[in-house]
Amino acid sequence: MKVLKWLSVADRFYKIYLDQQLAPFGINSSQYMFLIKICDSPGILQDSLMGMFYVHPSNIVRTLATLEKKEMLTRLPNDQDRRTWKLYPTDRALSIYQEIRTVCENTESILLQGLSEAEKSLFMDLLMQAGKNITEVLHIERKEEFDG
Repeated sequence: MKVLKWLSVADRFYKIYLDQQLAPFGINSSQYMFLIKICDSPGILQDSLMGMFYVHPSNIVRTLATLEKKEMLTRLPNDQDRRTWKLYPTDRALSIYQEIRTVCENTESILLQGLSEAEKSLFMDLLMQAGKNITEVLHIERKEEFDG
């Protein structure tokens, strides 16, 4: 059970560290990935986030509502399907976007510190395979390939 233990340790402590680093921007470790994706893809459909992050729809709705209250995103109805929403970053989100990406890149560097480029690549391949394995066992449909 060493794998489970160390996955849990890495997950718990990277989130604590990331929360500390993201606090000045008014977001946390459960919100940054949504904000980055919305800044990268203005007008992205809310429903498409489920297949990207493998998070329960209620968590996505709650996180997006929080980001909207913090004036980080705007939700607009989709012209093609009024039941879905298009998500757009606000000027406030765009103004901190690059700094958030830098915090995330620095956090990844800390996690991978001491590994060679080959080891980093192998680690990523193995981690992605582990993610694929567990989603298959749980019969979770992958709407998007695991690409990092």
